[in-house]
Amino acid sequence: MTTMTTKDLLPEDGTRGTLVGRVWLPQATGPAVVAVRSDGVFDVTAKFPTVSALCEEDAPAKALAATKGERIGDLDAIVANTPPDLRDPTKPWLLAPVDLQTLKAAGVTFAISMLERVIEERAKGNPASAEAIRKEVTRLIGDDLSKLKPGSDQAMHLKQVLIDQNAWSQYLEVGIGPDAEVFTKAPTLSSVGTGMDAGLHPKSTWNNPEPELVLFVSSRGRIVGGALGNDVNLRDFEGRSALLLSKAKDNNASCSIGPLLRLFDDTFTLDDARKLDISLNVKGADGFVLDGHSSISMISRDPTDLVAQTIGKVHQYPDGFVLFLGTMFAPVKDRDAPGQGFTHKRDDIVTIAAPQLGKLVNRMRTSDECEPWTFGIGALMKNLAQRKLI
Repeated sequence: MTTMTTKDLLPEDGTRGTLVGRVWLPQATGPAVVAVRSDGVFDVTAKFPTVSALCEEDAPAKALAATKGERIGDLDAIVANTPPDLRDPTKPWLLAPVDLQTLKAAGVTFAISMLERVIEERAKGNPASAEAIRKEVTRLIGDDLSKLKPGSDQAMHLKQVLIDQNAWSQYLEVGIGPDAEVFTKAPTLSSVGTGMDAGLHPKSTWNNPEPELVLFVSSRGRIVGGALGNDVNLRDFEGRSALLLSKAKDNNASCSIGPLLRLFDDTFTLDDARKLDISLNVKGADGFVLDGHSSISMISRDPTDLVAQTIGKVHQYPDGFVLFLGTMFAPVKDRDAPGQGFTHKRDDIVTIAAPQLGKLVNRMRTSDECEPWTFGIGALMKNLAQRKLI
């Protein structure tokens, strides 16, 4: 990783919005919840011991604005000290802006990525078979299901037609059926943030980034803000069997969220999030470049519907949760041999960006090469108690 600056992090309007982060404080041997403002980074942990606690406020943005906090430094210095290879462990560095919230993800929420999931399933995880299957699936289903409302009579009619043609799939079921796919992406506190290495299972040979909007939701089901996320995906593992979803999705450093949480306020609202355009850039050490995008306006299910299908009388989240909304990005550009499609290589630099949310930048490594995850819920509670913050 090269040295990072605030230009590699902040939204286009700088610190105009209500920006929340987490920073590792070496002197405290633990994390701090911080407000990122025009005049620096301010520790507000004395008022809000966790980001989860801040999100539980009736008006989180107003509550943060009313809290002065203690200035701990310039954002530039903290950002520059974040990449593992460049880090001075005696100085603060950025973490993912999420702590006690459960890490949830919705899948198959865009028509184009739904078709790619069907292709993975039929290819049994073999990228060499994907192109021929893609043509056959497109012939049967079409390439534009964006206007099809999941669970509608029209969707159920299409389902029956595809069943009759022996072309139905479990991915089509969650893509156009009444029930969304919502799964637990990774353990609480295991996310990596911007500037850190993101992990791929070392046995995977067909994988890709998934640029997504991540909603922050309180225990009462209120959506309070958003960040960017990379729901790192192993196409070969999940393509072999949907029962391998947990191995495809949950590995060390395979969940990336950042760079900061932007709370909803007058400058950024849920309606703004609904119109968000998310860009993706992958640069390889081999000179390969891949660009892509995902437009939340093209999502098949409204974010409020996905949240409602996650939390309610049948499932509660006392510390709140974050929810990856899925992606319309499905990489088909060949990287090596024709017909082989895209897969990551070691040291790929992945940049996921949105004008209102900034840039989430990660270097790709195998999960066993990434920094091991050692600071869990027990360590956090012990640390906050020692600092007399809880």
